[in-house]
Amino acid sequence: MKYNPNEIEEKWQKYWAENQTFAASNNSEKPKHYVLDMFPYPSGAGLHVGHPLGYIASDVYSRFKRHQGFNVLHPMGYDSFGLPAEQYAIQTGQRPEDTTRVNIDGGVDKEGKQIAGYRKQLDKIGFSFDWSREVRTSNPDYYKHTQWIFIQLFNSWYCRKEGKAFDIAELVKVFEEEGNGLVEAVCDDNVAIFTAAEWNSYSDDQKEKILLQYRMTYLAETEVNWCPGLGTVLANDEIVNGVSERGGYPVIRKKMTQWSMRISAYAERLLQGLNDIDWSESIKESQRNWIGKSVGAMVTFNVVPTTNNQQPETISVFTTRPDTIFGVTFMTLAPEHDLVAKITTPEQKATVEAYIEKTAKRSERERMADVKTISGVFTGAYAEHPFTKEAIPVWIGDYVLAGYGTGAVMAVPCGDERDYAFANFFKSQNGMPEIKNIFANVDISEAAYGSKDNVEIANSDFLNGLNYKEATQAVITALEKIGQGSGKTNYRLRDAVFSRQRYWGEPFPVYYVNGLPKMIDAKHLPIILPEVEKYLPTEDGLPPLGNAAVWAWDSKNNKVVNTDLVDNVTIFPLELNTMPGWAGSSWYWMRYMDAHNENEFASKEALAYWESVDLYIGGSEHATGHLLYSRFWNKFLKDKGFAPTEEPFKKLINQGMILGESMFLTKYSLCKFPSEIPYISTGKVVLANSKYDYLSPEESFVEFNGNKYGLICEYVYHVPVNLAENKKIYIEKLQSLFNSDNRFDGLTINDVIWDGKDEKGKYIGLKTEVEKMSKSKYNVVTPDDICAEYGADTLRLYEMFLGPLEQAKPWNTAGISGVFGFLKKLWRLYIDENNGLIVNNDEPTKDNLKSLHKTIKKVAEDIENFSFNTSVSQFMICVNELSSQNCHSRAILEPLAILVSPYAPHIAEELWAQLGHATSIATVDFPVFDAKHLVESSKEYPVSFNGKMRFTIELPLDLTAPQIEEIIMKDERTLRQLDGRTPNKVIIVPGKIINLVG
Repeated sequence: MKYNPNEIEEKWQKYWAENQTFAASNNSEKPKHYVLDMFPYPSGAGLHVGHPLGYIASDVYSRFKRHQGFNVLHPMGYDSFGLPAEQYAIQTGQRPEDTTRVNIDGGVDKEGKQIAGYRKQLDKIGFSFDWSREVRTSNPDYYKHTQWIFIQLFNSWYCRKEGKAFDIAELVKVFEEEGNGLVEAVCDDNVAIFTAAEWNSYSDDQKEKILLQYRMTYLAETEVNWCPGLGTVLANDEIVNGVSERGGYPVIRKKMTQWSMRISAYAERLLQGLNDIDWSESIKESQRNWIGKSVGAMVTFNVVPTTNNQQPETISVFTTRPDTIFGVTFMTLAPEHDLVAKITTPEQKATVEAYIEKTAKRSERERMADVKTISGVFTGAYAEHPFTKEAIPVWIGDYVLAGYGTGAVMAVPCGDERDYAFANFFKSQNGMPEIKNIFANVDISEAAYGSKDNVEIANSDFLNGLNYKEATQAVITALEKIGQGSGKTNYRLRDAVFSRQRYWGEPFPVYYVNGLPKMIDAKHLPIILPEVEKYLPTEDGLPPLGNAAVWAWDSKNNKVVNTDLVDNVTIFPLELNTMPGWAGSSWYWMRYMDAHNENEFASKEALAYWESVDLYIGGSEHATGHLLYSRFWNKFLKDKGFAPTEEPFKKLINQGMILGESMFLTKYSLCKFPSEIPYISTGKVVLANSKYDYLSPEESFVEFNGNKYGLICEYVYHVPVNLAENKKIYIEKLQSLFNSDNRFDGLTINDVIWDGKDEKGKYIGLKTEVEKMSKSKYNVVTPDDICAEYGADTLRLYEMFLGPLEQAKPWNTAGISGVFGFLKKLWRLYIDENNGLIVNNDEPTKDNLKSLHKTIKKVAEDIENFSFNTSVSQFMICVNELSSQNCHSRAILEPLAILVSPYAPHIAEELWAQLGHATSIATVDFPVFDAKHLVESSKEYPVSFNGKMRFTIELPLDLTAPQIEEIIMKDERTLRQLDGRTPNKVIIVPGKIINLVG
């Protein structure tokens, strides 16, 4: 019987599905183990071979744990809300729910495009997912619970004193009895203080407005990344080089009223929690940097009035270096700072407004990353130094961000490189004083001195002679004394904007009464997305839900009704924004625990059993956003008594990227250029009458020193890798790329310079480069093609064999055949093509047992250490050894099939069945390593004469040196070498060497 992977794999995939082989139980006597993959967004492009890498690794681990006797939960679902589906709907006129369903389940979309479908692609690879727990975040039975969690956040506040979230009703009770003077809460800045009597006298609307300043999710005017081309707000990670990642549209900073999440309340817990989880240090450091804890002081500067009737204004600044306060020479506000419009003088107004307009086109991420560009404008205003009372000019500059700290900095050029560069750039301009040096015995003529070490403060009044720590404490005490500052811990982490001006997202369970948000009672959830005719914003700029004909809340009958029925008495407008893509992905691992529970997101019993994820595998691109939001929601749900643990993911592994090998051909054009021949990096100069001169008419050449020259310019085009043969593309294959106008991406067949011709026709050599695998680069290899030609087990083994899981590695289809050859060799240990099963009951030899137990030890250790590539190497070594030993012993081959099973489950199942077993191999006990089989009982000694090895001899390891000498001296080979002579010296080290000298 020949190894036929397609037939075997179809058989066992069907068996697993029919028998629910990998369904996990919520009530098992086995110990639990929860293995989770970051679930995919189901795009129409489907999977390429880079996508399954992490899934294969998690599957190997899950199968291994089942063999070890664990009740393993290994689920899969789809993060199916998001901007790409909506944009595709806008472009093609299809409903995003329809395209999303086809992308998952497969089929033909309305454009006649054949979609493979994620589910079918995943099934072909043979994953041991518990598909009975599948979730799709865009299904109402899922986002019903996302809406419920939003309501819990709205009805909660964060107590600083207790360090956790509580029900908003408890805060209302405090207000009723004591007012808010002593409340320690995470809330909006500048909340007015009121007494219990004042609170009780407020109207319901006044109370609601105050509570919005305390709620865990709240409405506020926020600086956002607004993309007019997409008609929506974008997260920072959806912007690349100042334009939207999707479509490349310009993005500007804009103030909008948005829902926000008070994630900043959890900053310290998010920071400290990193100490308790098994994540890579690089991911932890990314999160620490994003949270950005800083210890320093808050300082208040009074703005100098420019007119008699100007309202008194202050600028609050957070600084980590209060010890340098006497070195302040100017202040910088973020261009978006509220004070800018109030304090800018009439003379500077036009300049300031032009700068603000220009800055609005740059994203925060760009501004943070760009440390080279220096730009700013003087406002014409001045602030008063809290101690010296001297006037300090106030500038605006885009290196200051409105959302970080207070959106203002006190610039100390002598102690900060960026301030130093800014001061020098605008040196001698109106409003930019000279740099002051406040450090004793430090030269700042060339650069700022940013160190806190060995600092002695000078030119600083009462701070002179103090070091960093002493000066810091002295300044804070002095600021508190005059009422212009205090010590403070600050965080870079800002509250997360939670609104999106999109259609394809979770609707908010919110309606508005007198402009104030009200929550729909949880028993009426889900609030389902309505039908709309178009997915673009309305003509007057409202989000797409503004197009909905049925989108109003009937508070009497508790249902969604026609929009034109709104009377603001019993029928009210519903929220038009939708939730962001990360809403559904911030809690999905809990839904897997109890995926069919209609009443709760998961039962207490299921949550208590599974607790948290034991192993989470996914891409490092989610190092901050997804992982921070997930940890935040988990901590909040823990505070409210729902989540059983503080952290959701115990161990995190980031798989590296599989890179594609791109193929390029080059178009050459002959161009005119000035008579003085310049050096041009994009081309090369050639003589007339060379092989290129047919490309352009004679006049394209120029005379120089008696010769005619032309300039060849190169244009590079990606070529589909499946058309290449040994890094060549032949004319027939190349012509298949051209359209009816005989063009391929602007290239014509006449632009190609052929490198040669053979029996297949003209060809051109292709350049290659390893880069990210993507459809646009024509370097995508699909798992379907590999599975069809070689089988899923080959794909699985090859992806694990490519290299360490966490490193990026290039894909090379040529390497697949070696792995396929290994599986055929493994098959032949068990089955002969003509005679069928050839496994016998012979006693295994010592060498057989040694090969097996080396592999047991190695594979178990490798899987626990996620070193999957070295396991595959060990399988190859073992099979080679057993083949050379002619081993067909059941005692060896049965455990070998189990060892291979996590990596190549289909062939393992088939071999197990051929060995006579009626049940699946999936939960058979993992073989036990026995060290005694690796203990050597004999040693093959090299026997040397005067240092030169002449022969070898195998001897028991327990022999003493005299016993070894006696055997050696009687050996015929020794006698021949000595030829009657007696050696001067016999050197023997038991277990190592034998050397006869003289």
